[in-house]
Amino acid sequence: MDTLIRLIADYGLLVVFVNILLQQLGAPLPGYPTLMITGALAARGELSGPALLGIAVAACLIADNIWFAIGGWNGRRVLRTLCRISLSPDGCVRQTESIFTRFGAPSLVVAKFVPGFASVATALAGAMRIPRASFLLFDTLGALLWVGVGLALGWLFAPAIGEIAAVLSQFGQWGLAVIGLVIASFIGAKAWQRHRFNVKLRMARLTVETLAELLDRGEQPLIVDVRSNTSSDDGRIPGAIVSLGDDLGPELLA
Repeated sequence: MDTLIRLIADYGLLVVFVNILLQQLGAPLPGYPTLMITGALAARGELSGPALLGIAVAACLIADNIWFAIGGWNGRRVLRTLCRISLSPDGCVRQTESIFTRFGAPSLVVAKFVPGFASVATALAGAMRIPRASFLLFDTLGALLWVGVGLALGWLFAPAIGEIAAVLSQFGQWGLAVIGLVIASFIGAKAWQRHRFNVKLRMARLTVETLAELLDRGEQPLIVDVRSNTSSDDGRIPGAIVSLGDDLGPELLA
């Protein structure tokens, strides 16, 4: 465990940059534990706080600008891909687009704190053609806030984090195993949630062909089109009730 702490102390900036960059690009990696550990090391004078803040914010901005550019290039396809790997793919585009419609670019300031929002927010900003100057301004503020809070928590709880590291160091390789188990459990939980959603997708459903046959026979099934505006660029379903999902009351579903 002492070796691990020394590696983080010696290569903290590189560890933070790679971890945050991959996490912001969509890898199922926790970002805040790294920020908190390095923040605690900064409180002990082993790392530079301003350097940590700068390198982590830079990693966020690089990842965010990549997604912004990809979203502007082929927004709808990118959003569908992102939402297929999201923990809530059935509603992530609609919910994210709803937030953008209400608050606009300033919503990027808190995007990284909202589960399921940060993963698609920057791509949606590009798809919705938000001016780059506005995107850079609010995305930078959001990155500074998100990284700053993580480092500040590590700085504030440095004594407690140091005690945990000391306890783990007494177990040697077992301490490393505990850390590995925690990270593996985090990734496994995300994978299990996605697996459960994929199982639900395999449930029986009404196909496009079956719906077309019903309409051709003159039947009038209740159809509610809850796709977001971004997902319905190719048009709405004929005869469908258009809803964003928030106004599906009992009288509509009766």
